[in-house]
Amino acid sequence: MKKRSDKKRKFTLKERFQYWFDNRMTKGSLGLIRVLIVVSVILAISMAGLIILFKFNEEGEVASVFWDSIATVINAWMPSFEDGSPGYLILMSITAIAGVLFTSVLIGIITSAIEEKIDNLKRGNSLVLEKDHIVVLGFYPGEYELLNQLILASADEPSCIVIAEDMEREEMEQNISENLDIPKNVRIVCRTADITDPASIEKCSVETCKTVIVAPTEDLKTIKAILSVSALLQKKGKPEISINAILSKNEYRFPASLADANNITTLQTHNILAKMIAHSCTQTGLSELFREVFNFEGSEFYLEELSGTDDLTFEDITVRLNNAIPVGVCREGKVVLNPGAGYKLTAADSILVYSEDKAPAKLDTEYSENSGAAKTPVLSDNESTSAAVLGHNETLPVLLNEFPENVAEVYIYEQNVEKDEQTEMIAAASKRNIKLEYTEKDPRNEDVLLEAAMRCEHIIVLNDHEKDPDEADTDVIFTLLNLRDIRQRYGLKFNITVEMQKERNQNLAGVGDSTDFLVTSSMSSLILAQLAENPELIDVFREILSNKGNELYLKNVGKMQFEGRYSVRELRRIMLKQGYVLMGLMSGNEYSYFDRTLDDIINLNKDDCLIVIGEK
Repeated sequence: MKKRSDKKRKFTLKERFQYWFDNRMTKGSLGLIRVLIVVSVILAISMAGLIILFKFNEEGEVASVFWDSIATVINAWMPSFEDGSPGYLILMSITAIAGVLFTSVLIGIITSAIEEKIDNLKRGNSLVLEKDHIVVLGFYPGEYELLNQLILASADEPSCIVIAEDMEREEMEQNISENLDIPKNVRIVCRTADITDPASIEKCSVETCKTVIVAPTEDLKTIKAILSVSALLQKKGKPEISINAILSKNEYRFPASLADANNITTLQTHNILAKMIAHSCTQTGLSELFREVFNFEGSEFYLEELSGTDDLTFEDITVRLNNAIPVGVCREGKVVLNPGAGYKLTAADSILVYSEDKAPAKLDTEYSENSGAAKTPVLSDNESTSAAVLGHNETLPVLLNEFPENVAEVYIYEQNVEKDEQTEMIAAASKRNIKLEYTEKDPRNEDVLLEAAMRCEHIIVLNDHEKDPDEADTDVIFTLLNLRDIRQRYGLKFNITVEMQKERNQNLAGVGDSTDFLVTSSMSSLILAQLAENPELIDVFREILSNKGNELYLKNVGKMQFEGRYSVRELRRIMLKQGYVLMGLMSGNEYSYFDRTLDDIINLNKDDCLIVIGEK
């Protein structure tokens, strides 16, 4: 048996030098330059010392020898024959050759360092030095609605949007420049970063930003991004900076204590979309109205400070406010939407208005108490109708619960629905007194589509959330195309409401009569942009997008027996007396809002629809 040797291995001088040199090389360009400078100085001093030692300098000036040696290393200057003795010429020539070598190496190091820096900049790894900017975590080619809305929200004010995603900066910038018109007042800065890693997103300077938005993506990545930026803001001592995100499933709901402590605002998009689908299916054009209300192109919500409102009622404000539509009152930081005609204001209250221009709203001091309109609209709609749902997903119970009162029958066409899901749907329908019929047939079959089209006035095509978004959208598009074909061939009159997941896929479906599109990524982007720009209005948006409180409606003029000529003031008062805030008019496919002069005259035709906010 061999004895283990306790003696440590002795490293040779060559091995030690190589180890030291390798470590120096790993320190980057700066480390190499330091080594080069030290070696150059040692060489220059050594050569000058040899010249002085062997008295090759005939004039005997020690300082000039050292200077000449250093200058030769730096300039790689080769001495001429007359400059000194043969020994002097030989040593200075060696110094000059070494100078050529060192200069070449130095140029190579500097060139490499510059290339490395440029490459680093191209990859988007440098620190962002901005303040009051908006940080968007996540970028997905083909999805530009969020960025477009943030650009529109900036108006003419200088703003900066920092976008972070784990992809090349050049690729992000190219996609953005090719698909968006970026005005001069908006700067977009792209950075390559893992949005789920706090250390990686630190380069975005989130601690100095105005707000953080997590772009719509799959839930798990969104949750990791929220926790990532939250951890970084806690570390930086800036927990008050808001984090806004959209999640699809209800089970991914942040506890209230965590959300409040970290200023996190999230909305469950699938439930929101289900509510929009339920109301849009019987009110053609409502889906586009949701887009109109929530985007920054045209009119938008904002709080207006008005003098002279003390002891006035909300009705007084409604019939006296020019240049804006009053829709609510903000008292002690809380906004009350559509508070009612008799709601009394105080001097400290602000008015929530909806207007195209942020021109100061003005109270009209000269107006008649008598509106001049004796006619009262018939707001109840008792005509029962039926709807068919093609496909299914987890939001079906929400959809059934949100259907308008006049939906009496619902037919669901889908295969392989679990028994417990069917039980949940039956319970939801029973709660609303809706007759529910479940048919286990393939909703993509032409005969099934024809059956649904013959039975119902409204057809909803749901998206399968369990499939890949592009695959699920493709299935929906084919169903839509077949429904349009059936409608044309058989001369039927039914409207179609389509749920899609990706904004870019909607363009593939084309346009068609009586077709409403509700796109998850697009609506999510609109809502996120509103949250980022108007965080104080979060409760207003939640109410409009929930199944409780005030919601958006289209009231048909013909069904209300309300045709005729009215002033804006008259219409506002009449609708407020019925419990509605009047927003505007939909005539054909055109929307117009009554944020203009109160005495303007409006001609209402039977096919027009009034845009209102109310509770039913």
